[in-house]
This record gives sequence, structure tokens and C-alpha cells, in this order.
Amino acid sequence: MGQTLNARVAVYTGTFDPVHHGHFDIIKRGSRLYDRLIVGVGINTDKTTMFSLEDRVELLCDVAKPFPNVEVRSFEGLAVRFVRESGARIILRGLRTLSDMEYEFTMSLMNLHLDPEIETVFLMATEEYSHVSSSLLRQIAVLGGDLTKFLPHQVKDALMEKVKKQ
Repeated sequence: MGQTLNARVAVYTGTFDPVHHGHFDIIKRGSRLYDRLIVGVGINTDKTTMFSLEDRVELLCDVAKPFPNVEVRSFEGLAVRFVRESGARIILRGLRTLSDMEYEFTMSLMNLHLDPEIETVFLMATEEYSHVSSSLLRQIAVLGGDLTKFLPHQVKDALMEKVKKQ
């Protein structure tokens, strides 16, 4: 493998379509645990996104402003490769539900096979965000529901603008 990896640097990956308070909570907590937290905004070919990659990065940069040790970057391909290229040793993941655990467990084992030097660390979602998902919030937006409790105001405004245009 060759490259020295830093255990004080973590990477939190996702599609973040859109970024919500649950993501923000993981970013906030992760920024306290690690010297540097890189939020990797990825392209998931299994998902159709409402926001472009550039829009998702921009919204996340806005949301991450309060944390000087957080950097937002986009990436393509394997998350574990992006983590290594970032010089990190840790993949940070949030867990909401038991079904998340099953999926994340499988992914963490595969990532360990792909790169045994990179570990996955899980943070449990706080109770108030354990039911929140980006796909559910997109549905609520399309149906005209109130998203104030779940999204930063700039993200809510951007999402409602997207819905209006559709």
C-alpha cells in the first residue's frame, strides 16, 4: 500500500441528497473526535439524485462552515480508495436503524478486504434524527410537507426551489 495513513483524519462519505440535520450531527460529532474530518460527497450509480454533485458540495460547504477542521470534497469510485487518497485511516459512518447496521456491516467488511489498513467507525444517530433520511425528506418536499425541523434553512430553500421546477 505504501502511503502513510493518519488515524487522526477521518472521512465521512455519502451522497447527501440533500444534507440534513442528521448528517450535520455526524459532522459536528466527527469534527470533535478527529483532528480533521473530510466529508466526501460521492456519486452512487444506484441512486438518482435531485441535486447535482456541485450543488451538494456547495450546500455541504455552507453547512460545514462552523467547523474549521472540516473539509468538503467530491469523489468518484470506491469510498475506500478516496479515504486512502485523502491520507485517512478512518471511514466515519452514521447508523440510524437496524437495517442501516446490516448494510453498513457488509460494507465495512468489504472495505476491510479492499484495504486492511482502513477502519470503519460508526456513530449512532441521535434519537431525534434516527428516522430521518434524504429520500424521505425529498418525498415530504414533493408532497408539500414542512421540512423546517429536518433541514438547514439554506438546504430547505434549495430543495423547495428544486421541487417547484419539477
